[in-house]
Amino acid sequence: MVIVGQVREHVASGLEEKLKAARLDLLALFGAIDRLKIDARELHWPTLEGLFELDGDYAQALSALDEQAARIDIGRMLRDTRRSLGSLAGTRARFLGKLPAARRGQLEAEALAVRPTLSAQDAWHSVPGKGPMAGNPFDADD
Repeated sequence: MVIVGQVREHVASGLEEKLKAARLDLLALFGAIDRLKIDARELHWPTLEGLFELDGDYAQALSALDEQAARIDIGRMLRDTRRSLGSLAGTRARFLGKLPAARRGQLEAEALAVRPTLSAQDAWHSVPGKGPMAGNPFDADD
């Protein structure tokens, strides 16, 4: 049996919104790191890399929604996506937990300030053929 249509037609409603929200939360955190000009030596790179990997997973899953369903193993994509979405809170907490308490508070406050400045379209940042393709969505106040 050949599956027709786009992947988005074969996945539960709400998945795209969850992926967008996760990406925007990560983009807000990354933007907060940038705005606070946190020195690279202050960051715990293994957990930060984990957050970058999750962001990449979410971008890839968003992109896959527009692929032809016959080209994607939808079951595998959904398993991988659910696993990635499920690991965000823990990975973020581990990352923040490696920062000094004062810096963690600053970063969390700044991420909360950045998040409302991001539009839904920013969730498509760096996804080929989608969203704001030029520049960094955090440059507005620099």
